[in-house]
Amino acid sequence: MQVEIGALVHKDCGQAVLDAMQNTEGVAAIFIETGRSNDLFDDRQFGEFGESAIVTIMADESHRESVFQELYAACDLHDRARGLIFMTEPVLRTSLS
Repeated sequence: MQVEIGALVHKDCGQAVLDAMQNTEGVAAIFIETGRSNDLFDDRQFGEFGESAIVTIMADESHRESVFQELYAACDLHDRARGLIFMTEPVLRTSLS
């Protein structure tokens, strides 16, 4: 089974996450989108809004803690308030047919 690890983080974290997750064991897929947020960050490049990165990682359940910690470190969340990370319970794969 797999878990989804998601993050809404400062826009500068996007490339750092890709670089860090490139060789991280247990990562099945990673998606990064950009958006704007008016409530998470003080750094607001567009008046009321600041740019953010929306990260979605599908990871093997057996590696979820190490992937989560790698994401936490890549976004530098231990030193700065640059966003938030969440993790789902294991996702079951099902077929619709």
